[in-house]
Amino acid sequence: MIRSALLALGLVLGTASQLRLPGVPLGVGEACLVVWLGLASMHLLACSKIYNPQALLWLLAFWVCFIFIQSFGGVLALLRPEIVDPELVVHDIFAYLLVAALTCLAAATLKPESTLRQSLWFLLGFWIIAMAVQLALGWGYFAIASVNPWYWDRFRGWSENPNQLAIYCAVLTPLSLHMALTAKRFGRLVAVLSCIATFVVGRLTKSDTFLISMSLSILLFVALRLRSWLMSPEHRLSLRFAAATIVVVAIIPLSLSLLPYGAATANDVEGLAAGMMKDRGGEATKATASLRLSLWQDALHVGLESGSLGLGPGPHLEKPTGVTDKGVPLPLEAHSTLLDVFTQSGLLGVIAISSLFAGTLALLLRARLDALAVLILALAIFSISHFILRHPSVWFAVALCLILGSDRRSSVHARVGS
Repeated sequence: MIRSALLALGLVLGTASQLRLPGVPLGVGEACLVVWLGLASMHLLACSKIYNPQALLWLLAFWVCFIFIQSFGGVLALLRPEIVDPELVVHDIFAYLLVAALTCLAAATLKPESTLRQSLWFLLGFWIIAMAVQLALGWGYFAIASVNPWYWDRFRGWSENPNQLAIYCAVLTPLSLHMALTAKRFGRLVAVLSCIATFVVGRLTKSDTFLISMSLSILLFVALRLRSWLMSPEHRLSLRFAAATIVVVAIIPLSLSLLPYGAATANDVEGLAAGMMKDRGGEATKATASLRLSLWQDALHVGLESGSLGLGPGPHLEKPTGVTDKGVPLPLEAHSTLLDVFTQSGLLGVIAISSLFAGTLALLLRARLDALAVLILALAIFSISHFILRHPSVWFAVALCLILGSDRRSSVHARVGS
């Protein structure tokens, strides 16, 4: 129980960048995760048993390849010292080692139906408390000297910036939904509360990517639930099967009948979508898009210049001409997972991370873990305009998906074999 609580607390406080002490490299969340890693390592040595060998094999294969490719790129970066910041390189190396150890030890030591599920309940409990505290800070019920919960009009809680909180909400919303689908009675109520509250906090960040990812996730979740109700033998004589059949049969003629209405209200829908974005799709959105495009072009150029081999850990981009803020550190990142990976580890790194996410999604679809499949989709959408590979919560979610997907697949094979 202590290990489960430490893991959950570390993941929740991993976003609390504003709570770090000045000059201290580790925050409270990272410290909890390091302690958990030590306890998990001792448990693994004591019991000498790996609980999720298939998930561990996936993760080990990925990390061995990824670290080797990054190391090779780091050697090439020595030829271009002007775009290498040693402090940021060390930061990336530590972050990668932390999340690699986190995922591998989670796969090795967490039992799907006991310690893993216990960790998930601790995670939801701590997160609900953390949300309440951050919202109370945001609405001025009390104050912490080192914490400013607002970035202009965007809510960030105790995170460094709103996007950090948005990524965390993109993980916890479908994860809470998964717990709601698999829990009973009071546990389901708690999970539903966490799901709704996390979605609301995510919207308060005014992250356009969060809005897009959740919109597409809802559509995918509905489609997957319809598939489950239609194809699962236990639902063949249920009301769910009948409802799903009616929806599938009616969806094509209903869509055709709504086409004239959709064409007539297209401008209203466009205005509504723009209104839901930060600055209502105005100058702030356009400036952000312009800066991102400039960084993406530079990242592609830097990656190709390295022979598609990458330049190792750390950012490698020069400041674009549109950035006038002298406080922006150099070098910069592309703020896109695939392009940042391309600058760090080249084409092989892009293939490795894409294969891991695509394989995890395929595993979840076969296992019919609908909410977790939605989680991977949300992360994939966030990876387009954010660099998500240093977040422990992201990698815990990936490890969780591999563990539960592999466990469900093994259980199905065992039933078929018997």
